[in-house]
Amino acid sequence: MSTNDLAFGSNQVETLNDPPAAAPRATTLVAELRRWLAEGRYPAGARLTEETVAQDLGVSRTPVRLAFRTLAQEGLLEVAGKRGFVVRAFSADDVRCAVEVRGVLEGLAARRLCERGLDAATLAVFEQCLADGEAVLARGTLEPGDIERWSALNARFHAALVDGAGSRVVADAIARNDHLPFASADSITLEAEALDRETVKLQVAQLQHRLIVDALRSGESARVEALVREHALIGVRYAPLFGLQPVLASAPASGPASVPAAAPTSAAR
Repeated sequence: MSTNDLAFGSNQVETLNDPPAAAPRATTLVAELRRWLAEGRYPAGARLTEETVAQDLGVSRTPVRLAFRTLAQEGLLEVAGKRGFVVRAFSADDVRCAVEVRGVLEGLAARRLCERGLDAATLAVFEQCLADGEAVLARGTLEPGDIERWSALNARFHAALVDGAGSRVVADAIARNDHLPFASADSITLEAEALDRETVKLQVAQLQHRLIVDALRSGESARVEALVREHALIGVRYAPLFGLQPVLASAPASGPASVPAAAPTSAAR
């Protein structure tokens, strides 16, 4: 398996049937399939089976089964029959709109948290996330093992924002929006051939995390709302600034995101 693309997202922990020294985690497999869907490797309407995808990836059916469940929860796949899935049709505009909606909802959550007051327990979660982010980026370049670590800290950071708002209405709205393709804060992709630029992108994300925490500490509710809304756009708006390929860049502005099939690539989330 090659390592042309590197991506990460949902925090699965099962391993693939590769040698232990090089075995990527199922987080990597989920993210690899996510990127294949974005690139049109499996076009909209295509029926996927565990056997076929496992063969394409060179893994057993078990991690593929787990990946299908995650991707169905994210809205990328739809159940078709007892054991099959169909690739859901979506457009680049759908993705951008869903991400913008998440930014609005998380911004609202952050503003509510700020107005309620940042308690010591929530601040401790944020500070640990910031420390973990610094550790991931300390070498100045990303490595495959950093995928799991960033995915985990990013998930904790965003969960703390939502939980701290103290609003089930906001939390439920975000949970529903997360079922749309690429809408979740955990749907992050990286290009392995451009890790220097991907490192800079995550450095910007880490800085944004710091600014968000700073605004929460200072009680600046309007500022933190604006910062969180901007932070949500890093995956869909920032890529060209770093010379990177945006998610669904080759998808049409409207209609299904089905582009010519690309050669299979492997995720080294």
